[in-house]
Amino acid sequence: MRRPAERAPRVGFVSLGCPKALVDSERILTQLRAEGYEVAPTYEAADIVVVNTCGFIDAAVDESLDAIGEALEHNGRVIVTGCLGARPQRILERHPRVLKVTGPHAYEDVVGAVHQHLPPRHDPLFDLLPPQGVRLTPRHYAYLKIAEGCNNQCSFCIIPAMRGRLASRRIDEVLREAERLVAAGVKELLVISQDTSAYGSDIRYAPGAWRGASYQTRFIDLARGLAELGAWVRLHYVYPYPHVDEVIPLMAARRVLPYLDVPFQHGSPAVLKRMRRPAHSENTLKRIHAWRAQCPDLTIRSTFIVGFPGETDGEFAQLLAWLDEAQLDRVGCFKYSPVEGAAANALPDHVAPQLQEERYARFMERAAAISRRRLAQRVGRHMRVLVDAVADGTATARSEADAPQIDGVVRIEDAGSVHAGDWAEVRIVAADDYDLTGRLA
Repeated sequence: MRRPAERAPRVGFVSLGCPKALVDSERILTQLRAEGYEVAPTYEAADIVVVNTCGFIDAAVDESLDAIGEALEHNGRVIVTGCLGARPQRILERHPRVLKVTGPHAYEDVVGAVHQHLPPRHDPLFDLLPPQGVRLTPRHYAYLKIAEGCNNQCSFCIIPAMRGRLASRRIDEVLREAERLVAAGVKELLVISQDTSAYGSDIRYAPGAWRGASYQTRFIDLARGLAELGAWVRLHYVYPYPHVDEVIPLMAARRVLPYLDVPFQHGSPAVLKRMRRPAHSENTLKRIHAWRAQCPDLTIRSTFIVGFPGETDGEFAQLLAWLDEAQLDRVGCFKYSPVEGAAANALPDHVAPQLQEERYARFMERAAAISRRRLAQRVGRHMRVLVDAVADGTATARSEADAPQIDGVVRIEDAGSVHAGDWAEVRIVAADDYDLTGRLA
């Protein structure tokens, strides 16, 4: 395929998986745009297609392989990157026609492959780019990735094998990026990494300077620095280590959003030990109660696995009892499934699929009832929300308790002159299982 000489080369991009992969896609696109490439909206309009894959669980592998096949069918020239790229044989067995396979966060390799198969038309012109680079999120929020990889050895997970060990970005670099994003109009920063609470431990909490002040590359200093920017700061993938307690006063003072995304995964100490979860010996219920005593409005979301190998009826009952006491606001759940290369595959007493399904249904029913009760407590309250979209006079917005795409929304009736990206003050008038309804205050 040859492009007309008068136009810039066009790259199609498919980004799958978690927000960390989305940030990888943004970095690749930023570099390509700097070099004069255009982003094509369709397969047919592209000269080449990059597919950024996910390979965490079997369903994600299947989705990635299907996306590669679709790109090959409609375009024919495909470069593959991302987590599934760490297992290139899995891709090449099914799709031998792909031009190149690279692993996760291999920015230079991806750009080099694009250069090889679709040379740039001219030298880079960086002044054509906005200072925040190319992003795939709406203008008013952005993901801020603070580290690559992970040092944990959870028995069900192969992410360290795919993405490598923890590699933290220096805090001054992260704070400067956040500052650029806010200057460009970003109103919400979503902090992401595989283990946000371990941030900086791999580089011995290296010092850095920003805005005339000294910081260390560590979790609490990151929160304090981001709090200076005046944007919403939302913390994802935080493990319940004791030092996380230090951020709760910032949340109580609304310098950081009173929101923690903590992947607890289970409530039984025995199951958590088999999972090899970090902080598995911590009294997480005690910690949750202490957090809420300091910050009553704290929202906690989490994910869990049911049907992990060896999970007994008693251990599942422990999980339900833990959930009743924890009273988490937002909960997701997975039925355990083997992942190629994971240590948990070798554990005895795998739980039958039918029993997994039954436990999943019971768990989600219990979690949904808790979420409904906690949502109902917000009716009658006034809240500040961030508007994501407006259509037919109704705005879809989020409160400080709602992360984009994974939590609920606040629907604003008779939104009037409100636009996407605006702040709005609302009074909550109704709640359903997952969402709230409000009116402009």
